[in-house]
Amino acid sequence: MKAEWNGKVIAESNDIVTVEGNAYFPAAALAPGVTTPSQHTSACPWKGTANYYSLTVDGKTNENAVWYYAEPKDAAKQIKGRLAFWKGVKVS
Repeated sequence: MKAEWNGKVIAESNDIVTVEGNAYFPAAALAPGVTTPSQHTSACPWKGTANYYSLTVDGKTNENAVWYYAEPKDAAKQIKGRLAFWKGVKVS
């Protein structure tokens, strides 16, 4: 699978974990230099606290378009070290 935004592949991997319809890519599959840390967080009752990155590709920024669970709860341990995309990022 691959994730694309603003005409660029930002992640690609055959090692995908799908949870609630979202494809979680290994963090190592992310293209270098396309993310910056965000202060935004959100909470899921069974996965834990999500942290976010913003994407920047060719001078355009997509705020909080990448999320991950740094310390997922036990029920979601399969997504530790993985990240997922939204906000216009095409995953196919």
